Amino acid sequence: MKSALDCPACGAPVQAWRNPFPTVDVVIELTPAGDDAPPAIVLIQRRNPPRGWALPGGFVDYGETVEQAARREMAEETGLAVELLGVLGVYSDPARDPRQHNLSVVFVGRASGRPAAGDDARDLALFRPDNLPAQLCFDHALILEHYRAWRRGERPLAPVQAPPRQEPKP
Repeated sequence: MKSALDCPACGAPVQAWRNPFPTVDVVIELTPAGDDAPPAIVLIQRRNPPRGWALPGGFVDYGETVEQAARREMAEETGLAVELLGVLGVYSDPARDPRQHNLSVVFVGRASGRPAAGDDARDLALFRPDNLPAQLCFDHALILEHYRAWRRGERPLAPVQAPPRQEPKP
């Protein structure tokens, strides 16, 4: 007999039925005013374990699109309003995060202004894509390798989904 704690599709106990947690990360390109050099990349130093340099990002809230989550997380962690240029990829290796199985939709975005560390970011800094910290958290070294391939024209970006339409309220 099935209980309320069993999976409705397969009957397995809920404790054995788990999904990965959806997250977002953004490679933010930031060009300081008057700078003709290639854009710098915004990286944060994580406040919480695992500590180290990482792309800004975070968890998708229930009822939120990944695009909304990306913009919200960037505002919270860097203080920047980010324009999402496209999807770099989806990264889902169960071992990519030592805390739990997280999958991430990774965007490339553009911003201007002065970033400031906030929320889960202890600090932040700008780095040139060819001069990144030696140690990066999670699989962010791989993600930034894919970003550099995109900048060289060797990898496409997938389009960003348009924001959902808001139906007028009666």
